[in-house]
Amino acid sequence: MYNITNISDQFPILSEKVNGKPLVYLDNAATVQKPKQVIDAIVNYYTHTNANIHRGVHTLSQKATDAYEQARKKVADFIGASTNEIVFTRGTTESINLVAETFGKKFISAGDEIVITEMEHHSNILPWQKLCEEKGAKLIVAPINNSGELMLNEFEKLLSLKAKLIAITHVSNTLGTINPIKKIIELAHSKNIFVLIDGAQAVPHLKVNVKELDADFYCFSGHKMYAPTGIGALYIKEKWLAQLPTYQIGGGVIKTVSFTKTEYIDGPLKYEAGTPNIAGAIGLSAAIDFMNEIGIETIQHHEEKLLRYATEQITQLEKIKIIGTATEKAGVLSFIVEGAHPFDVGTLLDKMGIAVRTGHHCTQPLMEKYKIQGTVRASFACYNTIEEIDVFLEGLKKTIRMLVG
Repeated sequence: MYNITNISDQFPILSEKVNGKPLVYLDNAATVQKPKQVIDAIVNYYTHTNANIHRGVHTLSQKATDAYEQARKKVADFIGASTNEIVFTRGTTESINLVAETFGKKFISAGDEIVITEMEHHSNILPWQKLCEEKGAKLIVAPINNSGELMLNEFEKLLSLKAKLIAITHVSNTLGTINPIKKIIELAHSKNIFVLIDGAQAVPHLKVNVKELDADFYCFSGHKMYAPTGIGALYIKEKWLAQLPTYQIGGGVIKTVSFTKTEYIDGPLKYEAGTPNIAGAIGLSAAIDFMNEIGIETIQHHEEKLLRYATEQITQLEKIKIIGTATEKAGVLSFIVEGAHPFDVGTLLDKMGIAVRTGHHCTQPLMEKYKIQGTVRASFACYNTIEEIDVFLEGLKKTIRMLVG
């Protein structure tokens, strides 16, 4: 049985009050709150083990190195990868830029095509846009229907002989749409096209196995899965590690250095120049322990229940239009209040202690497709409750009366 009280009690911030009201935190697609065991893991590192890694012979350095590399193994196990296929990054944005700067610079040429979709986050648009401008390649944008679903027949038609890479989100941060990633990868590979998956909104909510998916690149951010900010991971299929050039270079990525020639190491460390976010990796490891203790499928089931209830209830309100009604959705509910600006809705809800996100959610082209300025977005995590959704809905009713009568 899902013990929501035991789970929510592990998050110190959830006992805070905002504007004198109990906090109802529904901005989880932006970042989730952190459980005590993650906070404790970070404090423990800085209190008892703080040292630089990989290059020290003393005890603290060895302990810190072991913890950091154990975190890499834990990430690998969590997504079904091998340890030497996991690169620690600052998050999804850096991961995508890393692939654009390495795979893109080496394998994309003038006239080639890179395929994305209308629902992509800016972080999965801008690096490819920049690469296409530099290389003389072409950015192809696959359309979605009004429900926010990728049209697979139209998508397949866009996969010409010039297409070299598909970069696509697993779960839309704005619409909640869960894309059929396995089908897309199978289709792509049948045409000798490689695939990068933005998994920032998937890994916290769905069971992901990169080997079963057969992804070439898969990336996600720790702060959306109960870990600290500034840490994330990039899965690089092993065959690519030896082929891709270096990215950032400096201490920690070399075999030998001279003024005439430098030799670089192999494996994931060649992409982790300088002192990494050691505490962040340790925090990510603790976050994975937290998720594993509950069970990712259990979390998914709970969030689906919340989404279903919230959707059923909000559709009964007048002057509400949901943006994103795909059949397969994660715990994201985007909507507009007809006659009211999303910012005003969010501001009034905040006065009631209810935290939602408003705006374009780093998906401006998607907003242009729907011909709207932005949406109000409520998004759910393992600690949210039906009772909190009821508070949100009551607050929304008050807000509608205040703004549009």
